[in-house]
Amino acid sequence: MTDKVSKRDRQKKLVENMRRWQGVETAAIAQTAKIMGASDNPLIQMVATIIQRDSQTHYAVQKLIIDSLTHSFTLGVGELETVWDGIEKHIEIEKRTIELAKDSLEQLDHQREGVMQYLLEYLLVDEEKHDKLLSDLELVKKGMYP
Repeated sequence: MTDKVSKRDRQKKLVENMRRWQGVETAAIAQTAKIMGASDNPLIQMVATIIQRDSQTHYAVQKLIIDSLTHSFTLGVGELETVWDGIEKHIEIEKRTIELAKDSLEQLDHQREGVMQYLLEYLLVDEEKHDKLLSDLELVKKGMYP
């Protein structure tokens, strides 16, 4: 990005991108509803539900990004300190779920249990994502202290 583009113009473009992306997420939510309506298969239902809920979450995150650029909100040091003990405890919970997912995958006969492998690998990736989300809050916390 060139220095000639102002911060305000970059933020405006980011807000526009988030709004367009929200439109795509809305389409994804509608499409997964169609998929769920077209199949009674439990695996198809589960995959479509997961994607639909993720798209709803993505939409909300995009809204928060928009709001952070168009309205004033802050995260104070005190607010983060209030919940930090709980965050650290939850990081430990996520680490246990990751261990359980890995152990469960080791128990599979990968030749015959493809659906279970598919679902367990999804759970492992999701638990690792949760761990990263919480652990990366440390970066936010460090940025608050001089």
